[in-house]
Amino acid sequence: MQLFVERISTPIGAILLTHDGKLICNTEFEDCGRRERELALHFPDATFTRARRRSPFAEALSRYFKCDIRAVDKLPVAKIGTPFQQRAWAALRRIKPGETKSYGEQARAIGLPQAARAVGRANALNPNAIIVPCHRVRGSGGDLTGYGGGLERKRWLIEHEAKYARG
Repeated sequence: MQLFVERISTPIGAILLTHDGKLICNTEFEDCGRRERELALHFPDATFTRARRRSPFAEALSRYFKCDIRAVDKLPVAKIGTPFQQRAWAALRRIKPGETKSYGEQARAIGLPQAARAVGRANALNPNAIIVPCHRVRGSGGDLTGYGGGLERKRWLIEHEAKYARG
């Protein structure tokens, strides 16, 4: 399997976007360091090539950071992870930009109200930052908790979306 890698500059750090031309396989901040391990786990036979042209995926991410916060809503992502993780990640994509939910609310959204901690763990393993918006989930008291890209980035993303969701 051939995977293409693109580097996207953003106001909160560079993002590495990995895709096969049809589906996004991984989107992560360059300085977070989980990317290679995740890709090897899910795509063990993949070869990696730097993309020669900017993909529509990279264009959508750039538009997101330039105020078009809905530009990433429909981007296609590879079906990886366990069935539970896929359910948790699908629920993330239903949280609208400018809104946040708690882990408990996310657990209830997938029909497992007692699974808030498991949902939190699934979110921590989300391979597609921003596109599958785990930054939109807060602790039960409304506080910012865990984000692979760091809490400052989570805060920035929530504020960015809130600003442009209002218009």
